[in-house]
Amino acid sequence: MSQVRLEQITKSFGSVTVIPPLDLEIADREFVVLVGPSGCGKTTTLRMIAGLETASSGTVRIGERDVTDLRPGLRNCSMVFQNYALYPHMTVAENIGYGMKVRGTSKADIEKSVAEAARILNLGAYLNRKPSALSGGQRQRVAIGRAIVRQPDVFLFDEPLSNLDAKLRIEMRTEIKLLHRRLQTTAVYVTHDQVEAMTMADRVVVMNQGRIEQAADPITLYEAPSNLFVAAFIGAPSMNFVEGVLERGDGGLWFKADGGVAVKIPDTRAKRLDAFVGQAVVLGIRPEHTMSSEADAPRLTLQVRDIEPLGPHTLALGKVGKATFTGQIHAASPVRPDDTIEVPIEAQKMHFFLKQTGMAIRR
Repeated sequence: MSQVRLEQITKSFGSVTVIPPLDLEIADREFVVLVGPSGCGKTTTLRMIAGLETASSGTVRIGERDVTDLRPGLRNCSMVFQNYALYPHMTVAENIGYGMKVRGTSKADIEKSVAEAARILNLGAYLNRKPSALSGGQRQRVAIGRAIVRQPDVFLFDEPLSNLDAKLRIEMRTEIKLLHRRLQTTAVYVTHDQVEAMTMADRVVVMNQGRIEQAADPITLYEAPSNLFVAAFIGAPSMNFVEGVLERGDGGLWFKADGGVAVKIPDTRAKRLDAFVGQAVVLGIRPEHTMSSEADAPRLTLQVRDIEPLGPHTLALGKVGKATFTGQIHAASPVRPDDTIEVPIEAQKMHFFLKQTGMAIRR
């Protein structure tokens, strides 16, 4: 079993605590992605699992072993770095097999393992080339191959695709997912790209200032963010937020905000929100949920400042009341900058958060 457990793990640099007490359990064979903005502590957490950073306190376990004080080479983890970290004077085959050579593995076993890794990663035609003769994607595959031959308990990936162009990143995402499915090994993957996280992970761990904001499967993060931070971070374009209050009157429950914004809350949602009448809340609605076809859909008045045609649809950017807002409209829509339009929102897709705490009001 190669589950990973972090128990009350902390990390401080001098008097600065970058990881306050953190608990995280990663199941055997699970692909977990740590995601968050730069400086949120995700790479530091990964490096503590690898042993490249010493935990200030707490326990790191891999399987049943306490590896907190073990040096990296004894943890049986393989790490794939952002900059590939290949030896420029060695061939592809030599790079892949170098770790085995250092450990005293026989030449025959090295050749067998390198050949198998090359087969898995489609590198057979490049084994005699130097890294300088390879593309970025090929170099990254070599770095992954070097990790594979170690037969680790855990694969660790530190933003491995950030140096690749957009098209190649998509291709490599697919390759890494297929590789994980084939090898059935526990993987911990760090990225700042939420699209990368959502498309690759069994479970996504959203971090902020060293803390875990929410850990869940991608669909749960998208449909039921636990707070404003997660709601804003997950989704592209980002979720829209309008600050206002919940009020009773005129035959039902309403959300009202400055600038004349008034949204009738459907009865199916009103019961859960009744307890928060009179409180300051934040309405969240994703751009892709502003094209409801329901005749009685709540509508928001959007003052369009700019448009962004994206092919299958167009984004209308502007203001709803005093809040910045992005709506999605049909590609053939004649809407232009400075127009004022009504955007019908999907009532069941509205999110509400308490303004004071930022926490979600569950549906």
